[in-house]
Order: sequence, then structure tokens, then C-alpha cells
Amino acid sequence: MTTPLLAEFPELTHLSREDLEDLLTDPQYFQAIFHSLDRVKTLRQDHAELGMANESIASTSCVYPTSHDLIKATDNNLRLQESLYQLRSETQEAFNEAKTLEARWKEIEREQKEVYQRFSPQFLLMRLKHSTIAQDDASEALASAFINEQVQSGTSTPNGGAGVDEFIKEFKELRKVYHKRAMWGERWSDGKIAWRGD
Repeated sequence: MTTPLLAEFPELTHLSREDLEDLLTDPQYFQAIFHSLDRVKTLRQDHAELGMANESIASTSCVYPTSHDLIKATDNNLRLQESLYQLRSETQEAFNEAKTLEARWKEIEREQKEVYQRFSPQFLLMRLKHSTIAQDDASEALASAFINEQVQSGTSTPNGGAGVDEFIKEFKELRKVYHKRAMWGERWSDGKIAWRGD
């Protein structure tokens, strides 16, 4: 006798019609036969293996700390708290000092630039030109003062010849410095003076 039930479950072919009817009426008999089927045994075995695999994964990757572990971690954190606060404070102080030094560095760099500016070729040429003009003015002022003194005294040689000799010596020295400066200024302007970069 071939039925759809026996075609689906060939393991039940050894049961008689009465046994099949008892399967429908007796739940304990049904459970006993059902759990003896090879398919069910394989399914239960696979289910058990999957359960063990899940437990294994859960125990290795999702370890939940116990209250003892939490207390131990809290104690450790509290023990490290003071040193961490100290380290934070030291770091803040070092950062503040670095900012202060950075500001000071900018100030020193500005001062250095000003000092170097005073020794740049352009600045030195400007100073040479100013000092040349000042030297010319000083020698002309000396000459004017000498002439005014002569005019006021009404003599061609005030204080005798000693005054003229002294004037000539002083005027000559002033003009010598003036001409040296003028000569260096001309050479510099003509590009005959080269400044080394060191």
C-alpha cells in the first residue's frame, strides 16, 4: 500500500494500519515514533551543534564582567585618577609655557629683524648719505662762523695767525671726512662696492 504519507516518510512503511491509527490517537506513541525518525535525529543533532557553537562564540566574544571585575576596574581607575589629573595639569602648564615662549620668540624675531635692518646695505647707504650731508653742514657752519667772527672783529685774521691755523686744521679735517664719505657714497651708488652676505 502506497500513500502520500508513506511516500514522504518511508521509515513508517513497517507500521501496520492500526499502528498508524494509534499514532493519531496516542500522543506518547506519536512522540516515541517521531523522535525515532532519522530526519528528526539529524535535525536535533544539528540543532544541538548550533547551540553549542553559539554558546562558544558568546563565551569568547561577549564576556560580561562580573561585579567583582567592575569593582576591580573602578578601583584601578580611581587609583590612576590622581596621576592622570597630575599629568593633565603638567601638560597644560607645558602648553601654556610653549605659548609664552612662542610669543617671546616672535618678539625676539621682530627685534632681530630691526637689528639686522640697521646693518642692511640700503640702511647703511642711507646713513652714509645722511652723515655726508651732516659733515658738509658742519664744515660749512665752521666756515660761516669763522667768516662772521672776522666780520665782527673787523680784522682779516682774528686772534692773530693762531686762529686761522686752528680754523684751517679743523676745517681741513671736517672736509677730509666729508670727501671720504662722498667718495664712498659715489662708489656705492655706482655698484663698485659689493656686500658679502655673511
